[in-house]
Amino acid sequence: MSITAEQVEAGQAVYSKSTLAIYDWLVLRFSNRLIWTCPSARILALYDRHVTGNHLDVGVGTGYFLDRCRFPNDRKRLGLMDLNPTCLDAAATRVARYRPEVYRANVLDPIGLEIPRFDSVSMTYLLHCLPGTIKRKSAVFRHLKPLLNRGGVMFGATLLSKGVDKSWAARRLMAFYNSKGIFTNDGDDLQGLRSILSEHLNAVTVEVVGCAALFSGRA
Repeated sequence: MSITAEQVEAGQAVYSKSTLAIYDWLVLRFSNRLIWTCPSARILALYDRHVTGNHLDVGVGTGYFLDRCRFPNDRKRLGLMDLNPTCLDAAATRVARYRPEVYRANVLDPIGLEIPRFDSVSMTYLLHCLPGTIKRKSAVFRHLKPLLNRGGVMFGATLLSKGVDKSWAARRLMAFYNSKGIFTNDGDDLQGLRSILSEHLNAVTVEVVGCAALFSGRA
């Protein structure tokens, strides 16, 4: 079954200015710690471990992690990529001190932009918002890999429905988000994630923290 434009839109349309105004508190402080049981500090540590001075962030949210992570002292280039222009504006404003490059693109399609390559690419809480099965979502890695220098690192985090422990609250909230099309992860499982990562990347690592899988791999 093909993925419709409406399905793609549903996963990102919720991120309006009003939603982004409470996103850090609602998602990164409350839900991450108490519902998904993956404190945002664990994701920030993932950024600190892998981010380079030539970095692209995909699915930018509010720019929270880019604002807080420790870039190398020789940081020289930061790119932002998202389909939602409101998210791009919010993140670009938040990290304006880095003079980011801004790219609007749907990563389920080939990236039709001429962009110099990066040494690291991150995608945090992107995959579970994308329509389709976990296998279909592997297109994201196929489309982003050409933007990554040889030996570069791709990393991120996603919420899974299967292969992880979920509390009653996590099950209920995840089901609600799936019913609204905000999430499409009711079939996303740990083994499926490992499979698509290994299909496109080398030296793959996956760490499960609560409902979240924190992953990395190299081109």
